[in-house]
Amino acid sequence: MSTIAAISTPNAVGGIAVIRVSGPDALTVAARVFTPANGKPVSGMAGYTCAYGTVRDQDGNPVDDVVLTVFRAPHSYTGEDTAELSCHGGLFLSRQVLRLCFAAGAEPAQPGEFTKRAFLAGKLSLTQAESVMDLISAQGDAQLRCARSLREGAVFRRIHRCTDQLVVLLSDLAAWADYPEEDIPSVEPDALDASLTALHADLSDIASTYDYGRILREGINTVIVGRPNVGKSTLMNRLSGFERSIVTDIAGTTRDVVEESVRLGDLTLRLSDTAGLRDTPDRIEQLGVEIAYRRLEEAELILAVFDSTAPLLPQDRELISRIGKRRAVAICNKSDAGSSLTPDELSAHFAYVIPISAKTGEGLEQLSSALHALFLSDAPDPQAGVLSNERQKLCVARAMEHISAAIAAVRSGEPLDCVTVLLDDAANTLLELTGERATEAVVEQVFARFCVGK
Repeated sequence: MSTIAAISTPNAVGGIAVIRVSGPDALTVAARVFTPANGKPVSGMAGYTCAYGTVRDQDGNPVDDVVLTVFRAPHSYTGEDTAELSCHGGLFLSRQVLRLCFAAGAEPAQPGEFTKRAFLAGKLSLTQAESVMDLISAQGDAQLRCARSLREGAVFRRIHRCTDQLVVLLSDLAAWADYPEEDIPSVEPDALDASLTALHADLSDIASTYDYGRILREGINTVIVGRPNVGKSTLMNRLSGFERSIVTDIAGTTRDVVEESVRLGDLTLRLSDTAGLRDTPDRIEQLGVEIAYRRLEEAELILAVFDSTAPLLPQDRELISRIGKRRAVAICNKSDAGSSLTPDELSAHFAYVIPISAKTGEGLEQLSSALHALFLSDAPDPQAGVLSNERQKLCVARAMEHISAAIAAVRSGEPLDCVTVLLDDAANTLLELTGERATEAVVEQVFARFCVGK
């Protein structure tokens, strides 16, 4: 296997930059570019030790003062000999050190190649490897807890327990089929049905965690809707923390969709501020209203804004009708200016009716509490393991389909050979999820989203 190198710190100016080198010749590459201040050879350094010295170019000219850290196989992140050069964090300087490593025999690392090598060396399961990018991209405590739980193998353990149950059932079926002359108890259909039903329920419980993980990772597709001049753009700006949307007293100011992602507690809202909903002769504004209605249909969360200083108008009632039973929060804006709107008129249609002042920020805590109740009140325990991506979800769904088919086969009296094939497919699918039997295509898919240097 080749020796690879990459800058493992962000592509930005900072205090230090770390150039990671991993592979069979990692220490040889380091020795060619690094001169220890103590004069001792790099090849003699023990694992988990550091040395101060100088990186020099091919002509022996000093480039930078650096610290070299050595990790010996198999006790390294990748399971290979690894050298890390910590230099000053200038963009040109770190790239110069990296180029010297290439000149000394290293090859450029591909996206995620260090973690991929850790997986291939058995240092990580495939689900643990996937957690690495989740850890890096975590934007809140809940997302970090889920990523850490995945990194610690919670999902792997849950899936492995299901796989072990399948293996036990398959071994019973194989023993009964292959050794009919032996005194082996026959596989009773009722007992097999009960075991498969319980297993399907376990996988269903695991599958149900996906939406929670997706919400934490990707955020909630949220649309702010209402008739003109109810304060939608002011709310957008308040949630964003800066002037994201134009605010005027002129109806129809917002015509196109204005988008921004904002954090509200443990939730990320992917907000869309839309045109005011009304009939208008202005063709451009009409297009904006049409887009607003489309966004309304696509949204996972609707923030329906009403003017608390005025009674409900026909446009408001049409909006309520369009929302129906969708997941939505009614926001009675302009609460600082008095109220002519009776909350009871809205509470019959919305589980949460929140009086706020988008102008002053009053009521945003109640809005945050309502959204947490809507999306996180029945959240699974992150420590128990949460599916983190579409690949994992699809593997669980395919395994459930095979087990459902096996249950149907048992109940219809199909030969047990047929059941065995279906259960074998289910087991293989779960082994693909954990990476214990993953194809090269699956591995490439997992690491394609990684950054270079990780």
